[in-house]
Amino acid sequence: MLPFFRMLLLWAAFASPAMAFDWSVCPGLDDPDPASQPALRYETFVSPYTFHWTPSEEHRAVGAVTLSRLLPNDRFCGFSLFSNSFGQPSAYAFTGWSWPNLFQSHPRIYGTVSAGIVYGYVGKYKNKVPLNVGGFSPVIIPALGYRFSPQAAVEVQILGTAALMFGATWRF
Repeated sequence: MLPFFRMLLLWAAFASPAMAFDWSVCPGLDDPDPASQPALRYETFVSPYTFHWTPSEEHRAVGAVTLSRLLPNDRFCGFSLFSNSFGQPSAYAFTGWSWPNLFQSHPRIYGTVSAGIVYGYVGKYKNKVPLNVGGFSPVIIPALGYRFSPQAAVEVQILGTAALMFGATWRF
């Protein structure tokens, strides 16, 4: 009975107005106050090359195109279309956080992490991603980037124990 009351107290604390959290996937997406949003509201990422830690004869060229909506408080959400390592058309829907000026001594370096659902590893490749159910699998992708200007950057995304994805971003 004690675990039930602990759970009830925890739920009450999170449900109280003083502890209000924004649990939406894309907080600020429909924020009507343009002053609270950056002048650049979208970012596209294009990747022409992916380096696999362990090359395989089954691997195919990987290309990706991503569109993200930049949100208040260094958040973003978006959608990516790509051809996975086995030549299958795939998609990734995500939300994430960005840390501009990751290092004080190198203000152009930034970090991001996105989390979401990937679809596309099916058939004999269904076990190439963890927790795959019907082609859908949860994913977390950290990245490091270098911003040349407010609009342009290069980025390296770390695809778990499988690969590094190299690309460029453009904000508009």
